[in-house]
Amino acid sequence: MSKKCTFIGLGVMGYPMAGHLQQAGYDVCVYNRSAEKAQKWVEQYGGRSAATPAQAASDAEFVFVCVGNDDDVRSVIYGDDGALATMAPGSYLIDHTTTSALLARELGEAAQEKQVAFIDAPVSGGQAGAENGVLTVMCGGDADAFAAVQPVMAPFSRFSELLGPIGSGQLCKMVNQICIAGVVQGLAEGLHFAKKAGLDGEKVVETISKGAAGSWQMENRYKTMLQGEYEFGFAVDWMRKDLGIALDEARSNGATLALTALVDQYYGDVQAIGGNRYDTSSLLARLEKLNPSD
Repeated sequence: MSKKCTFIGLGVMGYPMAGHLQQAGYDVCVYNRSAEKAQKWVEQYGGRSAATPAQAASDAEFVFVCVGNDDDVRSVIYGDDGALATMAPGSYLIDHTTTSALLARELGEAAQEKQVAFIDAPVSGGQAGAENGVLTVMCGGDADAFAAVQPVMAPFSRFSELLGPIGSGQLCKMVNQICIAGVVQGLAEGLHFAKKAGLDGEKVVETISKGAAGSWQMENRYKTMLQGEYEFGFAVDWMRKDLGIALDEARSNGATLALTALVDQYYGDVQAIGGNRYDTSSLLARLEKLNPSD
């Protein structure tokens, strides 16, 4: 079987990820609900597009999926027009969507019935990471399947790891989002405090970022936060979806996520002030809305 790849879902993440595969020499066929987006991708990168997921996946060894949520994944995987309908035994299905671990296990069973190997493989790194080909990929599945898939993911990732059986990648992504939520809230409160104290926010961050307070969020988001600009990353709507998945899982496994639940509510406040599409650093906008300058 030739190294033919299918990529289903050409959003802000999938579009450049599929592009990296094509540029790396793979024969890529894409599918997107908006055919115009798929045609634009073909015009930019080459490759092919198909009218349905089933048609796109019919001759592929590796089928990648990166869509919105659990229901979106089901809609492109199952049914006569879904990818599994035409995937050949011995091929690989890789889901980069951030979903529930329950869905990952469900997909694993459905794929096994077709003798297809499944890897749940959510990513971190955001739109910039996808565009620059430096995503982190968190995987769950069989070790042999991961060994086959890992080099194919290399064009759009700088690091990938197998965390355990199917579902483990999604559980790791939940940990990722839990950690980000706390860090961003801390950064938002710190910058808010600096402003209220009459400090120069940029000088403060220039100083404290050299020590234990430093973080990716601080380095990459503090300037736009200080400027009140929130158009530079992962949207609040998607973060709330991800935190909801983590909170649901915590109720199942008994984990205590008090801070995560609180920050999830804070993101709800951001949505209430019209910030659904703001990036996740917009927790500062919430504080400034609640505590306007005198």
